[in-house]
Amino acid sequence: MSPEAASYLEKAREDLEDATKVAAIGLPKLAARCAYYAAFHAAEAFIVEKTGRIAKTHSGVRSELMRLANEMTSVDRSLPKFLAKAYLFKEMSDYAVGPGIMLTPQDADAAIVEARRFIDAISGFLSAAK
Repeated sequence: MSPEAASYLEKAREDLEDATKVAAIGLPKLAARCAYYAAFHAAEAFIVEKTGRIAKTHSGVRSELMRLANEMTSVDRSLPKFLAKAYLFKEMSDYAVGPGIMLTPQDADAAIVEARRFIDAISGFLSAAK
């Protein structure tokens, strides 16, 4: 694994740890946002390892991950889907207003579980590609 990919994967693990800590203090909106960033940075690790390039936007990371997943039969198709779903948590956390806009502790917990699975899958794939 390249040093750049390893750095992105380490950042993903840090974000996942932050998500867990934030969820424990009862801030599900922020916890879900951190879980998104954990998956986002793991996706960046995968992309840089496979292409040598970094996507510069959130949508660029999502579309490049989808493109790579479609090209490689060994990539779990649920990974790009989770990244897209988790992006909605980020959007809600950053921009949503009004009383009807809320992320629950269950939403945050589910996002953390999926982000962990996402990181583990990417980490395993990158380790196996050595």
